[in-house]
Amino acid sequence: MSDVTPVPQSRRERRALEEAQRTGVTVTPVVVPMSQPVPLALTTPVATAPRVAPVMKAAPRPAPRKKKSFGARIFPAFAMLFAGALLVGVSVPANAFIDPDVDAALDAPAAISLPAQSLEVDAAAEAAAVERGEFRTTSYAQLLQKKYGNVSYNYAVTTGAVRWPFPYSVPISSGYGERAAPCRGCSSVHHGIDFTPGAGAPIYAIASGTVSYTEVSDSGFGNQVMIDHVIKGQKVSSFYGHMAMKSSPLKIGDKVEVGDLVGLVGATGVATGPHLHFEIWLDGVQTNPYVWLKANTIN
Repeated sequence: MSDVTPVPQSRRERRALEEAQRTGVTVTPVVVPMSQPVPLALTTPVATAPRVAPVMKAAPRPAPRKKKSFGARIFPAFAMLFAGALLVGVSVPANAFIDPDVDAALDAPAAISLPAQSLEVDAAAEAAAVERGEFRTTSYAQLLQKKYGNVSYNYAVTTGAVRWPFPYSVPISSGYGERAAPCRGCSSVHHGIDFTPGAGAPIYAIASGTVSYTEVSDSGFGNQVMIDHVIKGQKVSSFYGHMAMKSSPLKIGDKVEVGDLVGLVGATGVATGPHLHFEIWLDGVQTNPYVWLKANTIN
């Protein structure tokens, strides 16, 4: 058995042999005895690639710090001062800041000097007796009654082409114009006059004409009729309201003559009692019926 054994090749030596085989250069491996160390002079140098120094990049320079403004530098100090003042304000009683002398001066009442007044009274004078007068109240309805209720509604019946709605003199309970509403739902401005001959009294047409409107209702003017006339060349309409239910035989378009039956006195619709609500319209405008009848009724 030989005393010399091949030296195990390292990874670098194997690469050197492979490179020599590729380039044609013979490389003889060195064999040394196992008992002796391999001398450094016997080793064959192996060509290695030159080492390249790594490229060192310069570290980025830190961004320059922004200089604080004057206000930003002094704000913390002011904040601390404000917090301290607030602490003192809420912890110290208010009267600790008041001067006792000033406080006493404020509480002392001001001295006001007024001239003295005197009144000389005759020794023989006696106190006059005071009498309490009477007080009376007047309602709005009473005021309207005084204003409109004292009007005289006397009239004389006629038998001519224009007549009153009754062939005899009939009391008029409410005139034309402002008034105190006699009931809930009644008007405070009366556009007609109210005749009160009693329930069931017959009502007659004041002039010849044509029926232009009729209505039978439980509200408003109840059973009502309107008749159109031509009087002295002017269109005149007469209106009859609150008549007894179904007491009028008239229909729209019927021709009537002066004195024909229109209906019976009733209290239909909104009414306080049996009466005839009578109106006069001149060319579509309401007017005072009492004044108009007084001026136009003839024998």
